[in-house]
Amino acid sequence: MSDAQQKTTTWSRVVMNEACADLVRALPHTGLDALEISGRAWRDFGFASYRGIDFPEYDICAGPLADRFDLVIVEQVFEHLLYPYRAGRHIHTMLRPGGWLLISVPFLVKKHDYPIDCTRWTELGLKHFLHECGFPLAAITTDSWGNRACVVANFAGWVVYDPAQHDLTNEPDFPYHVWALAQKAAPE
Repeated sequence: MSDAQQKTTTWSRVVMNEACADLVRALPHTGLDALEISGRAWRDFGFASYRGIDFPEYDICAGPLADRFDLVIVEQVFEHLLYPYRAGRHIHTMLRPGGWLLISVPFLVKKHDYPIDCTRWTELGLKHFLHECGFPLAAITTDSWGNRACVVANFAGWVVYDPAQHDLTNEPDFPYHVWALAQKAAPE
């Protein structure tokens, strides 16, 4: 993590951001057409093409885009959706065969209405939710990170990471964030 990133990254996202970047680096990412829904964090990652759209201006629950992508990245959005299953099916539709979805969601985080707050998933719950959206169960990898100190600290507001005072030890029973990489089946 660069010094500039360290000064702006919240404690809760340090491990998740690095783990998600590692997942995408392991893909043939330089040849992928990527879509990021609500954010621009991945803009300079080195994809063949990149498009960013904003939520809630683009309501993924209302319908898929006409374009197709090799990778759709949706970080910290699904907890704000009234109809997450619809959104998951729409993303599945927007992926080319063999394409990937990278999704991250909070779990042990206070309610935050940006614009609304509706849902939380554990790793097991997220994996089976994505399976219901059309992704083969065996093609979904999940992970999570959190610890009690981070959970408690963030009750007062988002805490910017300071390596001198913030522990990155994972306590599996206290996941702050959960993420998954799911691959759409390719035709046989």
